[in-house]
Amino acid sequence: MPPIIGITTGRRLVGPSPGQESAHATLATYTTMVRAAGGIPILLVPGSDDEAKRVLGLIDGLLLSGGGDVDPARYEGARPASVYAVDGARDGFEITLSRLAAERRLPTLCICRGLQVMNVAMGGTLIEDIADENPAHLIHRMDGDEAHQARHAVTIEPGSSTAKALGREQLEVNTLHHQAVRAIGSGLVATGFAPDGIVESLAPEDPEWPMWAVQWHPEYLGPSDEPSLALFEAFIRAAGG
Repeated sequence: MPPIIGITTGRRLVGPSPGQESAHATLATYTTMVRAAGGIPILLVPGSDDEAKRVLGLIDGLLLSGGGDVDPARYEGARPASVYAVDGARDGFEITLSRLAAERRLPTLCICRGLQVMNVAMGGTLIEDIADENPAHLIHRMDGDEAHQARHAVTIEPGSSTAKALGREQLEVNTLHHQAVRAIGSGLVATGFAPDGIVESLAPEDPEWPMWAVQWHPEYLGPSDEPSLALFEAFIRAAGG
């Protein structure tokens, strides 16, 4: 049977009659990639710690999706004006999911915000805004149509679980983030870097935990992009046991 993959959601305004309402949502790019790789996607709505425990018992794999910023208070960081779309309920739910997934060695894929959530959950910190930190850094946030196009190189550590999943050690990626890893969380290692030194992927020190975390958006690049599909397929294989 195909594995069931729980995908985290965020708050969005949608426009059903009679007007815009708040909804729990994620982009169809995630569900498309999960299905293309052989999984069954379901959407997870933020809830209590007890609900997080129950949810993890019902799924075969966890996908921490992209979205707004993690509240800097979660890692004793600053809060510049560029921090946006903070959602305390989502932060709490996803941090609990991350820690439980680590304890249970549940197959997990973390994308963009998902990488940042996992890092914070494991005691790491974030660069609150890359451009404020160092204007000499690459531009890491591309919007609109550029979100679907490769914009800079990433070098992956040879022999790492990230390299094995992607099937390569060099690739070109899209980029949609203004925050990044500062201090790496306990039990995690950096496995990929942009040319300016920004961490682009993380993996667990524990070889028994199938977890991949990337700062770019492979789901935007789509099933036709070979390393993107390979990453999702590695995740789905692990979730299928």
